[in-house]
Amino acid sequence: MKREFILNLNELDELTKILPQEGVIILKGDLASGKTTLVKAIAKARGIDSDVTSPTFSVMQGYENNVFHYDIFQNGFEEILKNGLFENFFEDGLHLVEWGDDELEEMLKKFNIAYVKILITPHERGRKYEVLGA
Repeated sequence: MKREFILNLNELDELTKILPQEGVIILKGDLASGKTTLVKAIAKARGIDSDVTSPTFSVMQGYENNVFHYDIFQNGFEEILKNGLFENFFEDGLHLVEWGDDELEEMLKKFNIAYVKILITPHERGRKYEVLGA
């Protein structure tokens, strides 16, 4: 299933309401497309007060309410394997993965781990969010 939204920053609540509460959400988009901004909106909607930043160098950041944020820009899925993080996806919680790639998707499918993919692109009225699988 595919859903499309054209939203500006103050309208992200509309998108967060339709996203799953558990499982994996893969965020794809160019640099500065708004992946981390969307993660912040999701965290806020989940009642997280912590400062949410992209874990570019630490690869994974955990927050209260079982929300986990991954950034695998550096080495793709290999980064998740190298750091022993794939097993995390079997744990209850919401796993938000910036820069998730085809290899990650294949492994999630192989192990029947539910996921949604969001493609983010600039749009004249904000950003276009294509939600695949929700």
